Amino acid sequence: MNTGRSWRPLAALALGAAALSGALAAHAVYNPPIRMANGIEYMGGGGSSEEAALMQSVEPRWPASFEFAVKDGTRQVSAADVVVTVRDASGRELLSQVEAGGPFLVARLEPGRYQVEATRGGQTLTQEIELLPWQPKRTVFVWPAGVQAPRS
Repeated sequence: MNTGRSWRPLAALALGAAALSGALAAHAVYNPPIRMANGIEYMGGGGSSEEAALMQSVEPRWPASFEFAVKDGTRQVSAADVVVTVRDASGRELLSQVEAGGPFLVARLEPGRYQVEATRGGQTLTQEIELLPWQPKRTVFVWPAGVQAPRS
C-alpha cells in the first residue's frame, strides 16, 4: 500500500484552512482595552473605520459616551489626540486627563451631574451633562476649524 500520496490532500486542506483563518483574523476587530481610573471603567478608540463602527455599536451599553470632531468647512471630521477630564458635581476628578485614543470614549459613570472637559491642540471645550438611570447619554465635542492636534 502506497501511503506517500494520501497525506497530500489532507495537507492541502489544512493549509487552506490556515490561510482562511489568517484572512479572517486580518479582518477581525478587537475591542480597545477597557481601562480604569478612580474605580471608573472607560474605553477609547475608533481610529480605524472598523474600530469606529465597533465603538458606535457598544456605545448604547455604556452610560456615557463622547465623540470628538473638528469642523472642516461645512462638515465635521473625527478628531483624535483628545484628552478628557470628568468631574462629578462636587468638583472631584473621576477621570483626570485620560487619552481618548481616537474620536470616541465611553465611560461607566453613575447617574448624576458631571462636568466634562475635552482638550485638543491646547483648546479645551467644556460641557455639563446629566446621566439618568438606564438612559445612556451621548455628548459630542466639536472644535472650530483650524484647531490642530498637538505635535509629538
